[in-house]
Amino acid sequence: MSETYLTTDQLAERIHYDARTIRTRLKDAVLLEGVHYIRPFGGRKLLFIWEAIQRDIGTASSKIAPVAPVGLAAIPMAGGRVAHG
Repeated sequence: MSETYLTTDQLAERIHYDARTIRTRLKDAVLLEGVHYIRPFGGRKLLFIWEAIQRDIGTASSKIAPVAPVGLAAIPMAGGRVAHG
């Protein structure tokens, strides 16, 4: 299987994020070294693995708190739980 490697700027263009956001907020929070990106030859440059990102891009949003039934107020809480008010 061939993998597609992208620079930070190329990834930013594909997912419509600023490259700085990828480096400061997504890298190591949701994009994990060895899974979503590599450092070729142990250097500083990052290469993102497009197929892994494509596979996992919706994972975080699928863990959002469940929608409350109609007529009930639900307040999202840490850990994905909801407070019904």
